[in-house]
Amino acid sequence: MSEHGYEAGRLNLPFVGISTFGKSNYVADWDAIDADVAILGAPFDFGTQWRPGARFGPRAVREASTLFSFGHAGAYDHEDDATYLGANVTMVDIGDADIIHTKTEESHANIEFGVQKILDAGALPVTIGGDHSINIPCINAFAEDCAQNGPLHVIQIDAHLDFVDTRHGVTNGHGNPMRRAIEKDYVAGMTQLGIRNVSSTAKDGYDDARARGSDILSVRQVRKLGCEAVLDRIPEGARYYVTIDIDAFCPSIASGTGTPSHGGFLYYDVLEILQGLAQRGDVVGIDLVEVAPAYDPSESTQILAAQLLLNFIGFIFHARKGQTSEI
Repeated sequence: MSEHGYEAGRLNLPFVGISTFGKSNYVADWDAIDADVAILGAPFDFGTQWRPGARFGPRAVREASTLFSFGHAGAYDHEDDATYLGANVTMVDIGDADIIHTKTEESHANIEFGVQKILDAGALPVTIGGDHSINIPCINAFAEDCAQNGPLHVIQIDAHLDFVDTRHGVTNGHGNPMRRAIEKDYVAGMTQLGIRNVSSTAKDGYDDARARGSDILSVRQVRKLGCEAVLDRIPEGARYYVTIDIDAFCPSIASGTGTPSHGGFLYYDVLEILQGLAQRGDVVGIDLVEVAPAYDPSESTQILAAQLLLNFIGFIFHARKGQTSEI
């Protein structure tokens, strides 16, 4: 207690201070990352085919994440009787990759460099986009890591298949990332969940994806199967890279995105799958993309994104041996 009868230190309410993700420590020196989790912003949206604005996604998601950062030594979940993200899980925010306007190759290279630095430090990379093309440099960054530790199984949660090979010479837009990923010899397979309605890929793209071993399920198919049956279709004990497009969710709860698609997931549809993944294998990388805050004046979209990421990170480290919180 202080001399005035108050607790020592700052209360540090959500609206106070600088908005790093989860109010974690900011690390400007990418050679000095020392944490379990490192957050990288990728404010790149030159790959969009319709509404831009996802370049402001990282700032918005960071701001929203402060809502869940009251400093109460972790997040107690009464349903699980577990404390997630306790003091034994360290998280830092390393800021944003530098984006060079009109220069996709250079901007993507800067994103890839940031993810590589996180992997070099032995931390879990969590990248906040930006449009879905930022997944391309994120996956590229895993080449050396996979050579040492084994391949990835990519899990995409999205409204759109994003499996276009090339269109008018465009190979690295936000309709291409899953096609670019499956080409990697260190991507062993792919699960694509939430794909629905008029999509970003023509029929030949779906045929190509399935021929390359991708398992594609719509929202209705996921719900009909149920969470456990969906998880059973994903290789157990694999190394998972999870890419989440916010338009996987119904725009009734996530309108702040460039390409909304009705009929999407609700919160627990996705959260339960993510919790199951954390228990089924090793989640080694995450990106969350396509939050475009200008299209949602309620700010619910970025709150959803921040809540989802913080819960997912908590599930991952609760499930990892040696990183579990006390229950």
